[in-house]
Amino acid sequence: MNLPSLEKVKVSGKKIILRLDLDVDEDYSRLELAEETLDFLVKNMAKVIIIGHKGRPKGKIDRGLSLAPISSVLGGVVGEKVNFVGDIIGAKAQEAAQKLPDGELILLENLRFDSGEEQNDEKFSKSLAELGEIFVNEAFAVSHREHASIVGIAKSLPHFPGFRFVNEVENLGRILDAPEKPVVLVIGGIKKDKVEYIKNFARMADKILVGGLLPAYFGQKNPNPEKIILAKLTDDGFDIAADTISRFKEEIAVAGTIVVAGVQGKYEDGIHKQGTLEVFKAIANSNAFKLAGGGDAEAAITEFGLNDKFDWISVGGGAMLEFLAKGTLPGIEALLT
Repeated sequence: MNLPSLEKVKVSGKKIILRLDLDVDEDYSRLELAEETLDFLVKNMAKVIIIGHKGRPKGKIDRGLSLAPISSVLGGVVGEKVNFVGDIIGAKAQEAAQKLPDGELILLENLRFDSGEEQNDEKFSKSLAELGEIFVNEAFAVSHREHASIVGIAKSLPHFPGFRFVNEVENLGRILDAPEKPVVLVIGGIKKDKVEYIKNFARMADKILVGGLLPAYFGQKNPNPEKIILAKLTDDGFDIAADTISRFKEEIAVAGTIVVAGVQGKYEDGIHKQGTLEVFKAIANSNAFKLAGGGDAEAAITEFGLNDKFDWISVGGGAMLEFLAKGTLPGIEALLT
């Protein structure tokens, strides 16, 4: 996949609209993943206009979801002050973008305060684009969404992926191009939409180990018993049972490639973490190429101290699954056109 290269672009003195994944709460570590792109833009004296969203305000202003507190955190990441502008496409944002000096950064307000963002409204997209001269997408985690700041804006400006975005595509692409066999997908969590992904992955994976609350969504019917192994749950339904842990470990031990998406139980309460802990430790000790994605999986891996045992930890859960299922994302296609 030949994504355009940001490194070859002359960004000095240019107004760069940088889309970041800012949908974070108390753990701001994900923002550090944009450091390479931020450093590149600032060191090359670009005028950086940061945009992003937080939560689901549904097109209405919700001060509890303002991006204002994130400006100081971003400043710490890049080592420069990031001035917050409490506006998106209005006169205040326009003036701030117009007067922005070379090598400095501003952060605009939560994009989802305007309904045009999630609707991918053409007028909103163009108004957003008018603030800058070049668009950079460093928000892989939300690039499965056909939103204005992901696909709409790219129609009006020269567009490029951020450095982390490129690394995501390259590492996930390894699973699609020539994965070491057998390929084992370890999937869990509570989101029902993962069931459709499981059915799609039956074409790619050799085994799919299904935990969390997902087995309950299948009822008594396993659509592909030869490939899909549905976990038995503990009596309270909040963790996978001991015999399932053993069964999962058997498949993990012989895997050539392992993809982790979600946790196996309600690990965060401390009482129901046995399934997730034992399965993740088995994966960490495997010689397979190991890739994980999604907020809960990433948090559990970090809590268990297993980060350095994985070859790649994706910033996206839903985006990762959709990319592996379809081989592309709306945000990727927008950068290729």
